[in-house]
Amino acid sequence: MDARRPLELVRHRPGPVLGGLVAGIVGMSERTSGRVRRRQPAGSLLPLVVSFGPPLRIDDHSDAVGAVGTYRSFFAGLSTGHARTCFDGAQDCVQVYLTPLGARRVLGVPGVELARRVVPVDDVAPRLGSVLADRVGAAATWTERFALVEAALVEQTAAQEPGPPPWVDWMWEQVVASGGRATIGDLVRATGWSQRHATAVFEREVGLTPKQAAGVVRFEAAAADLARLPPAEVAARHGYYDQSHLSRAVVRYAGETPGALAAARRPTPRTALAGSLAPDGGRRATRR
Repeated sequence: MDARRPLELVRHRPGPVLGGLVAGIVGMSERTSGRVRRRQPAGSLLPLVVSFGPPLRIDDHSDAVGAVGTYRSFFAGLSTGHARTCFDGAQDCVQVYLTPLGARRVLGVPGVELARRVVPVDDVAPRLGSVLADRVGAAATWTERFALVEAALVEQTAAQEPGPPPWVDWMWEQVVASGGRATIGDLVRATGWSQRHATAVFEREVGLTPKQAAGVVRFEAAAADLARLPPAEVAARHGYYDQSHLSRAVVRYAGETPGALAAARRPTPRTALAGSLAPDGGRRATRR
């Protein structure tokens, strides 16, 4: 990458065969003069990181047992907590942002087995791990790297057994469409299953119970508004009882107050996927 560009992001929209499974793919190259630490709030898009540069260290994770450590390529499961990461000098990777049910179908592992965990990709999907990372690192352009990663994702997905029952997809879609404010009891009744059965199957496939998943989705929507609206208005807009209720939720999911979260303006998976199309067919954003 150009040494005058400390952070380069190149965005790629995957083909329709991965629709609903992969929200987007981002290529990242970053150079710094020292150690970079970042806080990662909870969110509904799950990163599968194919790293072809120095490893990334997870210093802390409020909701993941055994997550602290140094990783090359890794996957972070759905959780209700926040994490702190760091790297020294440089990082080069392709980050695939999976939906929770996309992770279930691509990786072929029930969500509950990966929730609140960070795992090396080689441990769960070897064809997306070290061998792919080496091939991606040897590629000359982001276009070639994206093509390699997307082809591996399609091959990995095709090798899996059928995913969860359609009503689980429907429940997740309703939770997302409502911004996490859907009434879970109403959704369960619409499936025709008992509360106990529907909750157990949803948790097994997605990784969290419907109520827990809705909490993450609602926080994510509220956090996006904190950058432009006063906390009291955000609380009312997203169905929190009051500003104090919102503050407790933000501390739980982000590890800091609403004011600190809004002031930091940290990139999230959703902001990383935003941008206009670049000439190479990806979407590019460069920070100086």
